[in-house]
Amino acid sequence: MCGKAYDPRFIYAWPTAKIAVMGGEQAAKTLLQIQVASLKSKGLEIKPEDEQKMLSEITQRYQAQTLPQYAAARLWVDAIIDPAKTREVISQGINAANHNNVIEEFKTGVFQV
Repeated sequence: MCGKAYDPRFIYAWPTAKIAVMGGEQAAKTLLQIQVASLKSKGLEIKPEDEQKMLSEITQRYQAQTLPQYAAARLWVDAIIDPAKTREVISQGINAANHNNVIEEFKTGVFQV
């Protein structure tokens, strides 16, 4: 229930975790509405069966992107941990935080991409 925006020291996930801003069904419907509106603004008409196919594709893509492996590959989580080792990992994290004073804010400036 914490993301990088809150500047945590560590972020761990269980193998069964889902990492997303909102649930898959809600997100897929929202993304579908945006996509359909974009196509309609270009003068294209969307058939109900095409809309259903688009919803299915968006849902599958969104579900794949909520997996902890996807998040770990993008460094959104520090590790995927065995649920049985949760207490041990939390204990190590607290110990590490207790032995590390204040971390100054890291300012990178502006990156040109």
